[in-house]
Amino acid sequence: MFHVKHTTVTEFLNHCPLCDSSESGLFLETEDFFLTREQFAIYQCSRCGFRFTNPRPDSESVKTYYQAKDYLSHNSNRKALIPLAYRFVRQYSIRYKFKIVRKVSSGTRILDVGSGTGEFLHYCRRKEWSCFGVEPAEIVRETSIRNYSLNIESTLFSDRFSTGTFDCITFWHVLEHIHDLDKTIRKVKSLLKKEGALLIALPNSSSFDARHYKKYWAAYDLPRHLYHFTEQTVQVLSNKYGFHCVGSIPLKLDAFYISILSEKYMKTVFWPISALVSGIRSNLWARKPGYGHSSTIFILKNQD
Repeated sequence: MFHVKHTTVTEFLNHCPLCDSSESGLFLETEDFFLTREQFAIYQCSRCGFRFTNPRPDSESVKTYYQAKDYLSHNSNRKALIPLAYRFVRQYSIRYKFKIVRKVSSGTRILDVGSGTGEFLHYCRRKEWSCFGVEPAEIVRETSIRNYSLNIESTLFSDRFSTGTFDCITFWHVLEHIHDLDKTIRKVKSLLKKEGALLIALPNSSSFDARHYKKYWAAYDLPRHLYHFTEQTVQVLSNKYGFHCVGSIPLKLDAFYISILSEKYMKTVFWPISALVSGIRSNLWARKPGYGHSSTIFILKNQD
């Protein structure tokens, strides 16, 4: 384990980040199983049901929770089983996601927010799309530029992004990391063309695997994940900002990947078998009302 010294400055949210209600209560207490073993809590809004990490590190302090050699979103070299599984899923997902983007977009100009090491945008550009990205992590951003010569900015609020110019904007498991949710969604809406599509991939905290693993569910990933969406709260977000959710697509492999990590956090002896069973059950239970898949891509378009 790679240890860092934390001088965390926390902020407590007195209002729901989604509906601004002042009424919320404790939903779950858990810890940072991935890095620090620090204790954290998730609150749930009494009005809209939105779940959010509270209190949470401020936008500067949270950066230290990403400073791990094993952080998988930025990992390209490890040969251990879990990183290998992650990269296998990632390569499959890149192709799968591009097919979705191509289907829902009316043009070929795309902005990927949280572009990481750039593999998705690199694939899009090979398909002759006009590609732009946002990646706040300096080392990761420079790596993607060096490896693929991509157009990557450090912030969504860069002057290089003009109003109403993108056919598609994507957040692949990124929105749950962003501190200022309101400011971000409003900016995204301004950058999209009128007929543009917003694609958001999110873990689902009402899925079978989330309920099964409870505090050990790896997709809570506190404190890096600030929000914990469900299908219902995505609808609330969509309506609030003048979008219409025109469809959703499950990421069925995520149930297995998240189950593997969760079993490892629980220190289960026969974790490969247990994770396989949980992944299968999660995808089957997704059909039941109020559950949904472990992860889902939501397709949002401007309301007419």
